[in-house]
Amino acid sequence: QVRLVESGGGSVQTGGSLRLSCTASGYTYSTFCLGWIRQAAGKEHEGVASMSTDDGSTYYADSVKGRFTISQGNAKNTVYLQMNNLQPEDTAMYYCTFGTSCRGDFYFLLFGHRGQGTQVTVSS
Repeated sequence: QVRLVESGGGSVQTGGSLRLSCTASGYTYSTFCLGWIRQAAGKEHEGVASMSTDDGSTYYADSVKGRFTISQGNAKNTVYLQMNNLQPEDTAMYYCTFGTSCRGDFYFLLFGHRGQGTQVTVSS
């Protein structure tokens, strides 16, 4: 069973930065997609960023392009999400997710395995 362990998150003021990390274990696929989705209070889950362990390709939600960067650790089962210039609308629970493939609509992440979540709060 896929297990995802997240760390990072917290509270910052507008314009601040945070870094999330996630390590996956228990998977059997040789290549897969790791990424992040988020859910703000009263809203649906939305894809944020993803990275393919196959070719390193990345996808970003339009709302975070230019501000968030997803990267891979030394081991392909670890990803980081560097979040810069955070805005109040970025406030949400962030979940690391595991999918069989990466797509621009984050389909496999939205319906894949996910971690317990870490809260990000941005105050104005």
